[in-house]
Amino acid sequence: MIILGIDPGLSGALAFFNTDAGHLSVLDMPTVELKRNSKTKREVSPAQLAEFIRMGNVDHCFLEKVNAMPGQGVSSVFAFGRSTGMIEGVLAALKIRTTMVQPQAWQKAVGQRPGKDGSRQRAAELFPVYVNLFALKKHDGRADAALIAWYGATR
Repeated sequence: MIILGIDPGLSGALAFFNTDAGHLSVLDMPTVELKRNSKTKREVSPAQLAEFIRMGNVDHCFLEKVNAMPGQGVSSVFAFGRSTGMIEGVLAALKIRTTMVQPQAWQKAVGQRPGKDGSRQRAAELFPVYVNLFALKKHDGRADAALIAWYGATR
């Protein structure tokens, strides 16, 4: 069975976990740069996202259910909601069974440590063969996606 864990957002990732073989594959969230009002902005690429998911032969997806955070600006909250909506739309179009999961639920279930590097450390423990995927601080989205996939696989 292939479980897909998704950490939404521009710095997020997709983690494909084959529960039968114990194989993990992680891809950074596919993005494109667009010009809007003379500014260049990044956003999720729905076409690339759909292609990645289609190629993964996913049986079930676990998508982090995210909310606005205190202190976030209106435009960043809107952009984040737009990205999440694109991901949900792609999953629906591909008819992928999807479960939304609160961050607190999967973090507690996988035993994530507190702090910014907590997910990277825990992902390295659960997936020691793939520790190189979580080597840098900027790989926290990869670690979150892998942990969400682990959460889904153990449900």
